[in-house]
Amino acid sequence: MITGSCPKCHEENMYVNPNPYNIIETMKMHERCQNCGFKYKVEPNFFFGAMYVSYALSVLVGVITFGIVKVGFGLDLVQSFAAIFIILIALMPLITRLSRNIYINLFVNYDDSLVRKPKVESRTTV
Repeated sequence: MITGSCPKCHEENMYVNPNPYNIIETMKMHERCQNCGFKYKVEPNFFFGAMYVSYALSVLVGVITFGIVKVGFGLDLVQSFAAIFIILIALMPLITRLSRNIYINLFVNYDDSLVRKPKVESRTTV
């Protein structure tokens, strides 16, 4: 899920550009996996459900950030919320992609029979 590879075979990256911080191409996905042929956009508007996962991840990051800056650094409440805001803005592309990865993996099962096996050359001795 973290790598953004095909949920069916784990062989190809789902995204056109693996760098989530290339803002223009953050959401661009391949149509299908080149290895197994799995269609990433399962149905129209499939990834709207990833918004709920994104919300949960954002809350988790916010709580962790608050704990670190409030307890660890002793910042006051306003500074803590400013730190949460800055961290969430900085991590937004990562959270967006990770939420899509988690969401599609909830519905698609891994199939190890689709994994590319390394070709073993047979040697014939005479």
